[in-house]
Amino acid sequence: MTEAERTGRGLSLEELKGIRNRVRLRKPQRVALHSWAFAQLGDFIVYKAKRAGVPLVFVDPAYTSQTCAECGHVDKRNRVDQGLFICRGCGVVAHADRNASHNIATRGERVWNAGRESRVPATP
Repeated sequence: MTEAERTGRGLSLEELKGIRNRVRLRKPQRVALHSWAFAQLGDFIVYKAKRAGVPLVFVDPAYTSQTCAECGHVDKRNRVDQGLFICRGCGVVAHADRNASHNIATRGERVWNAGRESRVPATP
């Protein structure tokens, strides 16, 4: 938040509403997932962003961890394990979370710019 405020940039977050209904996990993982307070964390971030005057957009989380931030290739095998991302398309190797964060940032920029573009046809 401080960095976004200092640099005049915004924040992009994955829209995680309904994650408990979308994700299929084994029982031990379900226990961990259901103990997370996604909504509360999101509310805190929204509150702090508003207070600091930092733009905030939510993006579709689909495939952010399986998409290469360099070439855009999507493959669930790209996410080798929890921390490693290796693109099957271009071969780039990256930390999995860092790669996903680049995808979220890119989507956030698209969402932000789409909101700023006029949808009214030009007058002749």
